[in-house]
Amino acid sequence: MPMEISLTPELQEKLSQIASQSGKGPQEVVQELLANYLEHDAWFRNQVATGLASLDRGESVSHDEVGRRMERRLRS
Repeated sequence: MPMEISLTPELQEKLSQIASQSGKGPQEVVQELLANYLEHDAWFRNQVATGLASLDRGESVSHDEVGRRMERRLRS
């Protein structure tokens, strides 16, 4: 089922510029952007759930340990 959305003139202009530069129609650009956003949102929610489950199991790393790990990575 088709869906309509309202865009501000500023967003319409930006969308038109992106579409023109990419050689795509505005509708195609919006569909790609929305698909990417929804995919990222699902990934992010999964990562948060995974992290919360780790905390529920008592698996955590102290602030100091995180700092030490970051220092080691930055030095290598």
